[in-house]
Amino acid sequence: MTQIDKHFIPHARKTFAALLITTCLVSSHPALAQREARQIQSSAGPIQVETIAQGLENPWALAFLPDGRMLVTEKPGRLRLVSAKGEISDALTGVPRVFARGQGGLLDVVLAPDFATSRTVYLSFAEPGDGGLAGTAVARGKLNDAGTGLEGTKVIFRQEPKVDGGNHFGSRLVFAPDGKLFVTMADRFKFDPAQDLGSHIGKIVRINPEGGAPDDNPFVKQAGARPEIWSYGHRNIQAAAIHPQNGS
Repeated sequence: MTQIDKHFIPHARKTFAALLITTCLVSSHPALAQREARQIQSSAGPIQVETIAQGLENPWALAFLPDGRMLVTEKPGRLRLVSAKGEISDALTGVPRVFARGQGGLLDVVLAPDFATSRTVYLSFAEPGDGGLAGTAVARGKLNDAGTGLEGTKVIFRQEPKVDGGNHFGSRLVFAPDGKLFVTMADRFKFDPAQDLGSHIGKIVRINPEGGAPDDNPFVKQAGARPEIWSYGHRNIQAAAIHPQNGS
């Protein structure tokens, strides 16, 4: 069974105290059906865990809407809205078709920095290609007012080349303070191409919110290099964040 848990640390120092939501894969057990908090010991102090939603299939990422609801990706290719009470919506429409094999599927979800006015949502996913090949891709669309689907969904970035296999897609989406979008990817279990600047495999890319490479990317003027590349030589980056104070 897959569920969403709420974690909080009651006794940590203020600099570390946080209220966060995370997706957890847990084994099926009758006790999990109860919405009673349970405590886990950690190096930062005791963590209280409360189940708020159950029945999702491989939830991979979530993003909070301004009204407190969560957009949650399910790796097989569904995007859901989950309320603070744990109510799960039907699958939203307008989600791209995904390569749901191995570690592939529907992956990260983030809101545009101007979501309050634009209602734009970004998704990363394993995109199927010809002959069973696949690669990480990023799409964006607008959440409709009814909250039932994405409209005008468009792929704004594709990892090239697509290759075979179901391992190592990354990926996380992170907006920088300047509005540019970082996309973490992986080596697709191919190893050596991670060092090749002519390939997106094993790279972090930095793109404009509408797609395309910013003019100040480090390799944008280097012959033979993919202009979207920000850094290279990575194996399988599945976590990323911008430091809230210094922007690193």
